[in-house]
Amino acid sequence: MDYLFGEIINAILKKEKSKGIIPETINPSILSYLNINAAFLVLLAGEKHPQFQNAEKLFQNAKKHKQCEILADFYKSAVSRIYSELKHQYEEDKNFRDSLINVPNWLDDNRIDNDDEFREQIWKVFFPEGVGIFGNETGKIKSLRVQRKIKITSLNPNPIVNPGKQIIFTSNVLLSLPPISKSIDELQIDDTQKNKFREIKKEKQKYWFDHPVQIGVAPENNEILYGLKALNEAVEFEKKRGNVEKNAKVICLLSISVTHDGLHEIAGHYLHNELEKNGGLNNLTVYTFSETDTKKIIDEVLIPVAEKNNITKSKYLHEVFGVDGKYGRHYSFLKAISAFWNVFIDTEIKATFKIDLDQVFPQEKLIKETGLSAFEHFKTPLWGAKGEDIYGNSLELGMIAGALVNHDDIEKSLFTPDVTFPNRKINGDEYIFFSKLPQALSTRAEMMTKYNDSEYDVKSNCINRIHVTGGTNGILVDALKKHKPFTPSFIGRAEDQAYIFSTW
Repeated sequence: MDYLFGEIINAILKKEKSKGIIPETINPSILSYLNINAAFLVLLAGEKHPQFQNAEKLFQNAKKHKQCEILADFYKSAVSRIYSELKHQYEEDKNFRDSLINVPNWLDDNRIDNDDEFREQIWKVFFPEGVGIFGNETGKIKSLRVQRKIKITSLNPNPIVNPGKQIIFTSNVLLSLPPISKSIDELQIDDTQKNKFREIKKEKQKYWFDHPVQIGVAPENNEILYGLKALNEAVEFEKKRGNVEKNAKVICLLSISVTHDGLHEIAGHYLHNELEKNGGLNNLTVYTFSETDTKKIIDEVLIPVAEKNNITKSKYLHEVFGVDGKYGRHYSFLKAISAFWNVFIDTEIKATFKIDLDQVFPQEKLIKETGLSAFEHFKTPLWGAKGEDIYGNSLELGMIAGALVNHDDIEKSLFTPDVTFPNRKINGDEYIFFSKLPQALSTRAEMMTKYNDSEYDVKSNCINRIHVTGGTNGILVDALKKHKPFTPSFIGRAEDQAYIFSTW
């Protein structure tokens, strides 16, 4: 089995040779990251690779240097884990076993110069989900829609009727210190706050995010202001359409995840100041929750309630209920808080809907192409309906999910996928997993489905959404309490897909 796997990796390396991924010769004494990365791939290729012995020597030498030892140990461990997983899959999965045996035999015929055929053969082993998609995109879309089709057995008899009162809108703020290029003295805050920032800058950064909002960023570049103003405008539109009472304010709840612990105490203060300076939000009531606030909820409310009801595991609440750290924590918090709100604050709250702050509701386009505004879509009795999948399994449609369209594409149509089918040769790593391909397929098959014909008419049939985005999705409080599908706290990305782990 190891030999078969090595043959396939060798073939990929030969195919990618012209790109310089693997040096012609690996010098064991040169402990560069490039050399260590190359040595890892050579070890996977096995003893038949001409640089195998040099790769082994390089890893031995790396142990003598602290700077490289951690990376080398990680790669050596990875090789062991990869082969262990291969062995397990080989023994348990006949299709995988057959592919692992047959593909190297195909490679012996020296047909690797045929890009399309080579790709499909390698994918049979590593990425069977991608086999047959290229050149048959339309057929694959239809096939996936058949798999996702739901027969509706009963619509929700008690759907959302007043989204402005019954839904909490939520989002997450990723907050960090001002950029190094910006002096704290330039910030438009009082001296007390400036002194606090100076102290926080001395702290070691604790968490890292992909696109945090840096305190002090110009209003026109502030994602928080952009998203909240867009939501405020969307509510104003709904008021003019008669869907929200004239003087009502919609609840918007923000979790604040920070990069430094010291930001906990001032994050909410900073946000409220920024909103006031930039005109406020006349249609929203905004609540902010940092890790400090979530700890207070646990210590002052949840633990006392748990103790009163003889619940002994309340000590673990701090691990799973909060907003700092991995994305999974704040994602679960933004769902769980709706149930908390329903019990302790407002029993009228029936659902929550999460948005990302770089997204807007294109109200005019929604009405033009669907006949309904954003809030009118929330009133569908399909949200909370019951149905059956093609295998006869019963389903409860307690969640709702939207779709995304890029800003530059929206003039074409709302139904312009934000992830398109790739039209290029694949890179070396994409022989193992080409993420954009299934994303493009599911985007077309699920998100771009139009409910306007006899096949998907909202009353008898619909699409079961597996592919959802971090924003534009919500859940009914009753469904949340019943199924408890919370994202594991260790999830760093794709927290939206991870949200369904616990129900499978």
